[in-house]
Amino acid sequence: MNNIASETVLGFRINAYHSIEHAVQDIINNHLEQGHMAIAMNPEKVIASIEDKGLEQTLNDADILYADGVGVTKVLSRKLAQKVARIPGCELWEALMKTAGAKKLPVFILGGSDAVNQETCSKLKAQYDVVIAGAHNGYFDDEQAIIRNMIESGAQIVTVALGSPKQELLIKKAKAAGCNAFFMGVGGTYDVFTGNVQRAPAGFRRLGLEWLFRLLKQPSRVFRQQRLVKYTLMAFFNKL
Repeated sequence: MNNIASETVLGFRINAYHSIEHAVQDIINNHLEQGHMAIAMNPEKVIASIEDKGLEQTLNDADILYADGVGVTKVLSRKLAQKVARIPGCELWEALMKTAGAKKLPVFILGGSDAVNQETCSKLKAQYDVVIAGAHNGYFDDEQAIIRNMIESGAQIVTVALGSPKQELLIKKAKAAGCNAFFMGVGGTYDVFTGNVQRAPAGFRRLGLEWLFRLLKQPSRVFRQQRLVKYTLMAFFNKL
């Protein structure tokens, strides 16, 4: 039975997990073999949904929305009057892969370059004894062939690293085609896992300043940070 506390942020019902382990337990106990999809929520995505109705619909279609941004956890904590943990998507994915390996749940790894995809699969097998039911890089033209591969592989967990919203749109098509795996869109997680992309240092993460680290690395992101300002103002005036 799913008794996870949740609360709405701008109309989206987001699960209030108290740890990454809590989130993994929920996935394993309540969301396998049902074609369910998990999506990470951060302030930027919340505000982007106002501007993009397609994104809004995709978020509403998700079975799990989890707080992958400090701004989201703070709003949830205030509304629920309890501590809500931040669940970074890359950490949730790795914890889920570790559990999948221990429970011998077959996994399909989709996305990334060919080299990164292969390196991800090799590291998962070596580090967590993950059963890789299938894998494919993120460069393909025939979506239906990829979806058939997912279904025929028998994977119980499919993780998709194509970037948003492409990964969520593919997941929706796979669900419509009858794939009943648990789906998780993971963006650039494989690059981080394999060490090809540097994650924000622990100090930035601890202070909730990963956005600042990314901005310093990529000044071109400054426009996107305007959404964070808008979210902060809406949160301050209780408009979320």
